[in-house]
Amino acid sequence: MYFSVIAIVLVLMNTYFLTASRDVIFASKQSFIQSQSGTIAANLSDVFTTLTYEGVSQIIARLDLKGVTHVTVTGADAEPIYDVAIGGDSPDGGYNPDDAHLALQGNTIFVSRFSDGSFSSCAYTPITGKDSGLIGVVYVHEYDPEQGQILIGLQSTIKNISLVILFLSIVMVVFMIWTIVNRITSVLKAIESVREGEYNYRITIKGKDELALLGDEFNSLTSRLHETEEIRRRFVADASHELKTPLASIRLLTDSILQNENMDMATVREFIADIGSEAERLSRITAKLMTLARLDSKLSKEYSSVDMGDVVRRSLRMLRPLAESSTVTLHSDLQPGCVVDALEDDIHHVVFNLVENAIKYNRPGGDVFVRLSRADGFIDLIVEDTGIGVPEDDLPYIFDRFYRVDKARSRVSGGSGLGLSIVRETVLEYGGTIEAQHRRGGGMVFRVSFPASARAAAASARTGLPDSETAGSAGPDSPSGSALKKEP
Repeated sequence: MYFSVIAIVLVLMNTYFLTASRDVIFASKQSFIQSQSGTIAANLSDVFTTLTYEGVSQIIARLDLKGVTHVTVTGADAEPIYDVAIGGDSPDGGYNPDDAHLALQGNTIFVSRFSDGSFSSCAYTPITGKDSGLIGVVYVHEYDPEQGQILIGLQSTIKNISLVILFLSIVMVVFMIWTIVNRITSVLKAIESVREGEYNYRITIKGKDELALLGDEFNSLTSRLHETEEIRRRFVADASHELKTPLASIRLLTDSILQNENMDMATVREFIADIGSEAERLSRITAKLMTLARLDSKLSKEYSSVDMGDVVRRSLRMLRPLAESSTVTLHSDLQPGCVVDALEDDIHHVVFNLVENAIKYNRPGGDVFVRLSRADGFIDLIVEDTGIGVPEDDLPYIFDRFYRVDKARSRVSGGSGLGLSIVRETVLEYGGTIEAQHRRGGGMVFRVSFPASARAAAASARTGLPDSETAGSAGPDSPSGSALKKEP
């Protein structure tokens, strides 16, 4: 396409401009020659009724015929009476009796040609007698090599310019093709490397054009692929390790029972109880892995309006025995009308995990504060504890799968490092946000924000009732005002 455009431009430069220039010169020649021949014919018409050599010579001698190289005057029979070469050695264009006969019919004839680097132009003009009809013809010829050389010089200049343009175009196209091919080759090589599993491969394409942007996007994609692959490998390794530990314990306990024939029943029951505990732990890990797989698959769900206040109260009731055994006091401040569009089980899982962790990793005699409020179209859930907290270096990773701050304590408390990961994935699935930070005075603060229910807002607009009335009563356990309610 590029060469086609260049070729069209070069053809136009070498044909149209030269043809137009030649036509302009032809027009100027016609005007000049016809004016000269017309002048001669007019002077002869005013004097003679019959043309003679002497009379014609006298008239022409008085005229200024600069630029004319040959003059021929004929009689009424088209035979030359006066024929003089004014331009010295300039060649004559050639008198043509046929053109003279056409002129004797009252026509003015002009002929011009460009050959051998010169313009040869001539004109035939009829002569009208003083008291009679046509008495002869004036033939005037001009030979002009100077303007011919100018035209040839222009043609040579345009040709040289065309050659320069053609050369530069070839160089430019070769450079462009070389650059583009090298860039595309780099991209193809990078794609092949990534296809082979080398996700940390990066390409460097300089510039700000589309290929450079493609390289940046490719590097961004490979970075995400590398990160995803690392997460997958770590997930597989951690999952294998987590599943291997209870399986190894079960295998060890069963082997002990089978190999010891004299084991007393009390010890057997103790081992079987340990096997049951490990089986429950294995079941919990499997259930959490299935939950993460379900969240990753992004399966469509049928959402409903869920009152988070009811979910929080139910979770607190279920966790109260755990709090009592750990001498931890639960406090709640639940604003009514906090409704979200979600699955109730998912919201329960988020609340239960956060509060359960706040209890498990608290200090004896500590407190857990649960606040629920609505503002600016979002439902905010805040869970605070006065527990052991999280070291600053571990804080950015607490939502990663299988990440545990204190592995020994987590194993004792039954933690698998999946709970907070499930919480984060669930919150993000519903378009919410979650963040964790240190609590002043010790402990942790988890803040979860969900978009408020659009269905509840629409129902409220139709009925004209506040959102809390539309969602239903918060229940007798709901505290009034902003004071924290101490859970019994």
